[in-house]
Amino acid sequence: MSLLGRLLRNRRAGETHAAWQMPNLQGPGQLTLTSRDFGAGDVMPLQQCAKAVGGADLSPHLAWTAPPAGTAQLLLAVEDIDVPMAKPAVHCLALIDPAAGHLAPGALGSRRPAPGVRLLRSTIGRGYHGPAPIKGHGPHRYTFQLFALATPVDLPRPDRARPRALLPAVTAAVLARGRLTGVYER
Repeated sequence: MSLLGRLLRNRRAGETHAAWQMPNLQGPGQLTLTSRDFGAGDVMPLQQCAKAVGGADLSPHLAWTAPPAGTAQLLLAVEDIDVPMAKPAVHCLALIDPAAGHLAPGALGSRRPAPGVRLLRSTIGRGYHGPAPIKGHGPHRYTFQLFALATPVDLPRPDRARPRALLPAVTAAVLARGRLTGVYER
């Protein structure tokens, strides 16, 4: 167990500031979000983890139930809600064409995102960044949150916006939402 991990063991961002809790991202409907790579609450496979911990930084397969009629855009936010910071770290932020019913493994890669995927800035950079929690800090929950929006994100330059500025600025009505949480610990 590392000294830093022990010192920060009880410090966690928590769910309070997660995208899921933001008033503007609440919605009446429900999407079911699943992955072939891990189930809800399961340990995420090493290939989905950051290269720094021996992984491949490969975004997982994601699939969801059909969004409600009138969905103009999907917003995906991936957050580490156990990072020892004031707010969760955003590991990926993306806008997705609602016609897509799933994302193949690697579809959120920064070099070649899948068609219909527009990568936005995250806490770490563009594209998917896998788990790399501090050694000895305990289990970290990585929450994949998908929001079905009634209108596209309407910001002057969403590609340049910081995630903690973009997420609360989303004004589109959320028609439905779903989430899937994986866990990783070093």
